[in-house]
Amino acid sequence: MTRIAVVGGGRIGEALVAGLLESGRATKDLVVAEPVAPRAAQLAERFKIRVTGSIADAVVGADIVVLAVKPGDVDSVLSDLSKADLESGHEQVLVSLAAGVTTARLESRLPAGFAVVRVMPNTPMLVGQGMSVISPGRYTDPEQLELVGEMLEAVGKVVTVAESQMDAVTAVSGSGPAYFFLVVEAMIDAGVSLGLTREVATQLVVQTMIGSAALLDETGQNAVDLRAAVTSPGGTTAAALRVLERHALRSAFTEALHASKQRSAEQGASNE
Repeated sequence: MTRIAVVGGGRIGEALVAGLLESGRATKDLVVAEPVAPRAAQLAERFKIRVTGSIADAVVGADIVVLAVKPGDVDSVLSDLSKADLESGHEQVLVSLAAGVTTARLESRLPAGFAVVRVMPNTPMLVGQGMSVISPGRYTDPEQLELVGEMLEAVGKVVTVAESQMDAVTAVSGSGPAYFFLVVEAMIDAGVSLGLTREVATQLVVQTMIGSAALLDETGQNAVDLRAAVTSPGGTTAAALRVLERHALRSAFTEALHASKQRSAEQGASNE
């Protein structure tokens, strides 16, 4: 069985561990490196896995080393990893969940020829419904990339893209949950303005979003056709959609995602 070391015991690292265990991964095949003692104790108690304060200790014998840390912490972690028993040419793969950190940057700080995979996750992985987008480094072979994809499927769906598309991915799915939550917030506020209680408005909006997403995912129909099916000519939905179109909803989203992509590129450049 593949052995996995997760460096970082924050929410994303915890979500990955939880998903792996729920998918049937054995506790003996997982280890977490978490230097904060109280947090380490919490993780060890919850998951019944080995948790160590030493990165070098955690990665020994691991097939996959996952960096579940913030971008600003990557350099210090890589410095610790350089002192560990990493084996270039072995089946070991470094998987980075740190936004904006390129595979080239990771490779430059690891033994020559070391396999790396860059991942852009999103927060729904906290409930097992994440969208993880992966890009291989120069030395990562197809089998290693498949192994990483199988690991991430424990917390949602996985798509592979060229690394040159990662800024666009960040704009669409990495930041995407925030756009969704803003729309939900706006609809709830609008429902309250119509006289509904906030509790009822919240229930209506959240279940409508869940059901609508399920329709998209399970029926195979596209958003255009599903929207048309709800929109009767001259009806209530058509009246609402006319207002949204008049306020340039589509243009606003296009401009917003372009701004997010640009910012992602700027942050990536500053991380080099």
